[in-house]
Amino acid sequence: MDLLVSEITTPSTPLLFAAATSTIGMSSTSSSSSICSSEASEDSPAISFRFELQDVKYDYPSKSLSAGACSYRPLAVLSDHVGPVSCLALCGEFILSASQGKDIIVWQQPDMRLFTKFGQGDGSVKALVSVGNKVFTAHQDSRIRVWKVSRRSENVFRLVDTLPTTKDYLGKFMKQSNYVQTRRHHKKLWIEHADSISCLAVYNGLVYSGSWDKTLKVWRISDLKCLESIKAHDDAINGLVACKGMVYSASADGKIKAWGKEGKRSHSLKGILEGHKDVSLNSVIVSDDGKWVYGGGSDGFVMGWEGSYDFVSWKMVSETKAHQMAVLCICLAGEFLFSGSADKNIGIWKREAFGKLSKVGVINGHEGPVKCLQASPNIVGGGFLLYSGGLDKSLRVWWVPKHSTLQNTEEKSISLC
Repeated sequence: MDLLVSEITTPSTPLLFAAATSTIGMSSTSSSSSICSSEASEDSPAISFRFELQDVKYDYPSKSLSAGACSYRPLAVLSDHVGPVSCLALCGEFILSASQGKDIIVWQQPDMRLFTKFGQGDGSVKALVSVGNKVFTAHQDSRIRVWKVSRRSENVFRLVDTLPTTKDYLGKFMKQSNYVQTRRHHKKLWIEHADSISCLAVYNGLVYSGSWDKTLKVWRISDLKCLESIKAHDDAINGLVACKGMVYSASADGKIKAWGKEGKRSHSLKGILEGHKDVSLNSVIVSDDGKWVYGGGSDGFVMGWEGSYDFVSWKMVSETKAHQMAVLCICLAGEFLFSGSADKNIGIWKREAFGKLSKVGVINGHEGPVKCLQASPNIVGGGFLLYSGGLDKSLRVWWVPKHSTLQNTEEKSISLC
């Protein structure tokens, strides 16, 4: 990594508690996954140093390569995980990547030094989000673990609770009315997920969890209490995102559903965004203004919907054949949309007028399906960093120029001096 970054010798304010001086617009999932505060506290990680990418330039190979195809080289290939990399999340100055229950790695941005590891339990970690000084991780064992970020001890990421909490259990297990039938001859408390938790989202003091048990649950961050359990879909929930008071859930039933909450009332269904027939929707993302919703399908399409001004209706406005195999993940970074696929490639798309997508390039290099993507909001060397996790057990870091375009038909690759 010495060729990619150089360390600034003067300590600076920790990125964990100070916004970067140059940022790009990010999707709501990215913005909600940052640990930021107006000032540092004793529960914050220790001060670190800033790094910056230097001397980035383009190298133009032979024109004989197919026009319109961009080639990107990874800045780093990190193979420290014991299993497939299943999820990524920004956490202030850190990027978190997870595989197995005891295999959550904390990386320092942007030089990607391994800062620490933490975790608990068996099975894979399906999702993680961060808010305030807490990190929430969703596990294959149907539980959510809550970690506190603190610098008061060597264990910076310390397990503080598991959802549902013991207090929640004790308050509900005695009443039969609190039990729901999950399958034949088997019941669980309504606050429990009955299958793997596949996705998490954070918004306005609440954590949302989606599961293969087809339910969407709502948790209050302040006391970790489960407030609602919604029978949301007819098949597994694969993705969640929250923005502008709306929560969107993507499901294997081929639908994205929009959920809203007014005052102290429970969440209610506000709309259904229909995808392709008999096609699973594996991921969902929404623009910062809440107007555009995009979903990735098992047929390789990225579909886009436009929401009305008052968010009471949505219409499909774009259908883009992005990959030859299933789209497993998508993320937004300003005007760019990235799609990761079972075909091992990452598509780069520019958002145009009326929700349309135009192709910018393709990133390849993973030796297995691309399961998760996360873009950094910080401008680095005239572009930004894109992180990708794959079933090949690797985390890869890419630099994407902010003004990527296909208007120049010369093949571009990135090199660093």
